[in-house]
Amino acid sequence: MGDFLERVFHLKAAGTSVKTEIVAGITTFMTMAYILAVNPNILSASGMDAGAVFTATALSSCVASILMAGLSNYPFVLAPGMGLNAYFAYTVVLGMGYSWQTALAAVFVEGIIFIILSVTKIREALFNCIPHSLKLGVTCGIGLFITFIGLQNSKIVQADSSTLVTMYPFNTAIQDGSFWSVGIGAVLSVIGVLLIAVLMVRKVKGAILFGILGVWILGIIFELTGLYIPNAELGMASTLPDFSNGIAIPSLAPTFMQMDFSNILSFNFFTVMFAFLFVDLFDTLGTVIGVASKADMLDKDGHLPKIRGVLLADAIGTTAGAMLGTSTVTTYVESSSGVMAGGRTGLTSVVSGLLFGLALFLSPIFLSIPSFATAPALIVVGFMMLSSVLKIDFDDIGEAIPAFIAIIAMPFLYSISEGIALGVISYVVINLVTGKFKTKKISVLMYVLAVIFVLKYIFI
Repeated sequence: MGDFLERVFHLKAAGTSVKTEIVAGITTFMTMAYILAVNPNILSASGMDAGAVFTATALSSCVASILMAGLSNYPFVLAPGMGLNAYFAYTVVLGMGYSWQTALAAVFVEGIIFIILSVTKIREALFNCIPHSLKLGVTCGIGLFITFIGLQNSKIVQADSSTLVTMYPFNTAIQDGSFWSVGIGAVLSVIGVLLIAVLMVRKVKGAILFGILGVWILGIIFELTGLYIPNAELGMASTLPDFSNGIAIPSLAPTFMQMDFSNILSFNFFTVMFAFLFVDLFDTLGTVIGVASKADMLDKDGHLPKIRGVLLADAIGTTAGAMLGTSTVTTYVESSSGVMAGGRTGLTSVVSGLLFGLALFLSPIFLSIPSFATAPALIVVGFMMLSSVLKIDFDDIGEAIPAFIAIIAMPFLYSISEGIALGVISYVVINLVTGKFKTKKISVLMYVLAVIFVLKYIFI
């Protein structure tokens, strides 16, 4: 088996091993497993059957991730994207009044366009035209972005009417009793961060995975002893697997091939489709840039070899996801957790993909992993990705300022694509006005992107 995997994935050339890749694949899956619970919850708000969405989520993630391995041999894992699923349910369906069948049609058309763009090298050209300093800024920005997500998932960061965000009020929570659910989760997340840090200092392989499992086990112990009290209203679920309904795969029938193309010629349909296309395109580019940069996969020119396979897998995944019955499937930023665990080849994505398939049969187990157990992994990975800031040339203001804008925009605007947009616009404007564009040889495509981004903010 080892020789077969070596021939298929070229492990030695990538400086990795079967064991490392398996651990990395499990780690990535563990940090992404929340989508199996979250996606059905969000899309069911649009009227879709939650059980069918769960099955579609697991199947599309499995197929797309394995396809990624076959087309690129990179450790990137795919699943229905967060943010895009919320746009699908709350904006397109509940806000604009379209049926979820029409929204699925928009996602399907977007996927077809993605495939065409990938085959014609347009998406590849978009990736390669972005300056290296901006790619480093994107990497750092994604690091802060997923750290913020981790802090939210852990409940350490809370919404606040006056300051927008604030720290969880431990003292007040103890008095009103919510500490024994939300507060305990926050405490366990902090313990998880410290546990992962200690394991990393001691150079323990799979430190992130062990951190997730350690916090989950602590959560189970705390729940069994009464120190942790699940509270659905506060978003704190039980850490114990629920086998009350047995082990069965929910039927895919309610969502499979349910796209409605009757509104395909309307202007609003085009607007919806373009919004899906735009966000997915630049979220994917940002994620691939960030994860690949951190794993030292980019060549001396800052390009990613075999990127066409990466983008094609993403595009096909989106199309297949719409056919199965879920919102846009995209490359996940959580892939960085597997990369940090040592994943360097498609074997990592195959392992993650197979676990998504296995989740169909063992959903009660995987769905019981609480968000406060995966939050420490996101926080630590964010720290690791932030180290790319050291490679930015801060003596060249024309390079550093756009990178800085991309870095701060992603967490503060809660969007990878917005960070790329503002980074590109600022890079072109600063270097054009100062005359530096002559020596830096800015790609024509960068100017086109800058104009498109400006028009987006004006008209969309």
